[in-house]
Amino acid sequence: MKGKHMQHASIRFARFAVVGLLVMASGLSSAMATDGLPSTGLGQSWPNATDVSASPRWHVYVFQRQGVRYIQVNDLNGKVHTAFAAAAGNFLGLPVGVDAAGLATPQEPLPVPASKKGEIVYQDAAVKVFVAPQADGSLRVFAASGDCTDPIECTSRIQ
Repeated sequence: MKGKHMQHASIRFARFAVVGLLVMASGLSSAMATDGLPSTGLGQSWPNATDVSASPRWHVYVFQRQGVRYIQVNDLNGKVHTAFAAAAGNFLGLPVGVDAAGLATPQEPLPVPASKKGEIVYQDAAVKVFVAPQADGSLRVFAASGDCTDPIECTSRIQ
């Protein structure tokens, strides 16, 4: 039992460290100019933001506040599926959307899904987002660094 307690403690510490890095990154870059991205609307079905999706089957919105980017994935009906924060190569899943628990990041990896068929829905120099619809109707979303060649591999843990 002690080993399991230590594992949970180290996971909590790692998540705390990621949050700390995001806060530090936002503080360091708060003096920098934003890219003209909106800073409000996260979590909305139809935010007042440009749809930057690389796919005609999904809507992707990017927000920025104090140097931290927030990326949200919606379906064509406006249903919010997931959202996450990204800064300085670190990712933090947010409790937003019907598939928030299905978001895999390098800091919060998930097991390889049953279905790996999907598509890249967003990509910039720092972030790549891949979505894979699952047979049960849920969505697995993989948020990885922009230089990752296989988002599933970059965000998965082997069971």
